[in-house]
Amino acid sequence: MIPLVFHPIYSQLKLPERHRFPIDKYQGIRNALSLGGVPDDVFFKPVPLAITELESHFDKNYVQQLTSGTLDKKAMRRIGFPWSDQLIERTLTAVAGTCLTAELALEYGKALNLTGGYHHAFADFGSGFCLFNDLYLAAKAMQKKKGIDNILIIDLDVHQGDGTAKLAQNDVSIFTVSIHGEKNFPHRKQHSNIDIGMIKGCEDDEYLDTVQETLAMVSMQFQADAIIYDAGVDIHINDDLGLLNISTEGVSARDEMVFALAERMGVPIAAVIGGGYQRDIDALVDVHLQLYKAAGVI
Repeated sequence: MIPLVFHPIYSQLKLPERHRFPIDKYQGIRNALSLGGVPDDVFFKPVPLAITELESHFDKNYVQQLTSGTLDKKAMRRIGFPWSDQLIERTLTAVAGTCLTAELALEYGKALNLTGGYHHAFADFGSGFCLFNDLYLAAKAMQKKKGIDNILIIDLDVHQGDGTAKLAQNDVSIFTVSIHGEKNFPHRKQHSNIDIGMIKGCEDDEYLDTVQETLAMVSMQFQADAIIYDAGVDIHINDDLGLLNISTEGVSARDEMVFALAERMGVPIAAVIGGGYQRDIDALVDVHLQLYKAAGVI
């Protein structure tokens, strides 16, 4: 069994009309997996993360102000969502989902969340639709298990994983890799262990060669005990915010490479779906489904 993590609240957030965030895609992925024959008993439901767990890794003032609704308006604009109790409940559940995915990956060898990849969140502020950094938090959760010391975070979202890079900057037990669009958000990049910026309009061959070479390099540079994979699909040619020209087949080949790396290294892998911003939700879901196909779920 390959465990999948989902909660209906992933897609339950009231947003202003025409808001840029495609909140419906998470339920869309869940529905598509069920229609594809995935049984209900492989789905695990997270419970909201305790605020004290966030405070152990992130700035306490930021955590308290954000969760209580007292964070200033400028900081909320940087996040990109209007504050609401529902936003906080959804966020605590989504972040818990990635931590649960990490836990299940250690038990089953492979697990996937139907949300996650909130990589623009720093210790003391949120940004780009990201409130709390689930990738870093899941890595630290994995390290609580005996024998899991070194975590490799592979971030292939089109946007650089700046918050993750900064959080792990002085943590030699977490190795961060980001292959992203060079001329894209965030404009101020942070320093991952490996950063590769792809040119605007990059196509499959160049992109996949870069991924393959990078993964080979990583396997020689870092001895990981587990992998966390952010499989953002905003690299897709039809993505509204991506600026790269990667086909659906290219997305699928990329995901297969990452799972193959985990298999070669003999380590568990936890995957999250990351970004994807087509307004056509059905089309967006189809691209996200490549991750589940590559993992062998469908």
